[in-house]
Amino acid sequence: MKQALQLRLGQHLTMTPQLQQAIRLLQLSALDLSQEVQEVMETNPMLEVEEEFGQQNTTKEGEAADSGVSEQSAAVDANSNDINNEREIKTDAPQATEELPVDSEWSDVYDSYQPTSSGGGETNDHDYLMHNSSATTLHDHLVWQMNLTPFSPQDIAIATNIIDGINEDGYYTGDPEEVLESLNDEEATIEDINAVLHRIQAFDPPGVGAQGPQDCLLIQLNQLPESTAYRQLAIKLCRDYFNLLTAQDQNQIIRRMKINQDELVAVMQLIRTLNPHPGSLIASSEPDYVIPDVFVSKQNGRWIVELNGEVTPKLRVNTGYANLIRRADQSEDNTFLKNHLQEARWFIKSLMSRNETILRVASKIVEYQRGFFEHGEEAMKPLVLRDIAEALEMHESTISRVTTQKYMHTPRGTLEFKYFFSSHVSTSAGGECSSTAIRALIKKMIAAEIPNKPLSDNKIAALLSDQGIEVARRTVAKYRESMGIPPSNERKRLI
Repeated sequence: MKQALQLRLGQHLTMTPQLQQAIRLLQLSALDLSQEVQEVMETNPMLEVEEEFGQQNTTKEGEAADSGVSEQSAAVDANSNDINNEREIKTDAPQATEELPVDSEWSDVYDSYQPTSSGGGETNDHDYLMHNSSATTLHDHLVWQMNLTPFSPQDIAIATNIIDGINEDGYYTGDPEEVLESLNDEEATIEDINAVLHRIQAFDPPGVGAQGPQDCLLIQLNQLPESTAYRQLAIKLCRDYFNLLTAQDQNQIIRRMKINQDELVAVMQLIRTLNPHPGSLIASSEPDYVIPDVFVSKQNGRWIVELNGEVTPKLRVNTGYANLIRRADQSEDNTFLKNHLQEARWFIKSLMSRNETILRVASKIVEYQRGFFEHGEEAMKPLVLRDIAEALEMHESTISRVTTQKYMHTPRGTLEFKYFFSSHVSTSAGGECSSTAIRALIKKMIAAEIPNKPLSDNKIAALLSDQGIEVARRTVAKYRESMGIPPSNERKRLI
């Protein structure tokens, strides 16, 4: 085999550290981004938070736009499909694959980044005490009440063991016999265990410590004032005919309890005021706070999309350290400052790129789903990642990163970007209907059904077919279950 040299030309994509940083920042949630910014500022002396940028900045209006501090928002005309950016995006900025020279002019790079507020004042009313407070678990709540109860040392040991056996729903899942064995006290009896359990069942919330749903309802009914109307009938129904109550067999209940229809309706109304899961009334975990990335509002007939300026602090390059850099100096200190200046500028640019991408994607989503913002879930259109990617000339993976753990504050609530994406179902007219819209229709039908004659999945499918939406019964069942709605036999009510 003869050896030879050949020259070949080819292209390949190189993932530079700057491009990797931009991609990583793009997929971070608002909370993760705040933590990332804090960590970068602790390691890079070139970055600083600008408290009062408006008073300290003396550049001209044109230079301010070049520094990246102009307002970032977009408007969607209610009568048009065009999105009008209220901010001109600089197109001659250095690309993510270029190498920024550390000795370039100050105005040639992004030296400052200041996200703008939404203008609505909605992000200024933070309850910092609420954010710093810890949640109270059901176990802590019960222990607190135990410490306020005049228990003997033996009763405290029993109560502690019982409270440890209460689950998140408020039910006691332990065994009194096991509690007795764990005490190693010859003087303790099973009657002592039951007596302490009975006292714990008087704790807040009502019904806690019950040993089952029937016991839970009876505890709550017995705690009601004796003057409560139909209290005795409700106790009798839960105590003696609980199986008929769970089966919703109203004819057998009327016959065996010897009451009329009106009395049964009144008893059922009283029972429905009780809580079968008392533990749910007490927080069991730390609350999760959602910070919206964009705000959507309607102004003068146009839907305005604005970035949340409170997501990241207002950053800029420290001019004092930057002025210490000498171009020809290759000393260790000067090289240290040059490297950190380069990293600071790339980080600021990555933040700008992230926010511009989020703004563009959010604006396009609002444009596609204008019907939802105007009329609600029933007007939601089918939408997939490819639709947004093709409209913005981006890759689907980029859209996926933007829509993950990003939230939009709208007049209809704070919703994740992914909420606006859904599959479609064909209609008899040849069109398409969003699965989100179908879920909304199913929920609306069930809410309007007659309590004692709930709609079956077949009936719901038939009603949807009358509206031109062809959906199989199993599809209706899948959508119903995804919304946490029980089947018709469990939804049947006497009133």
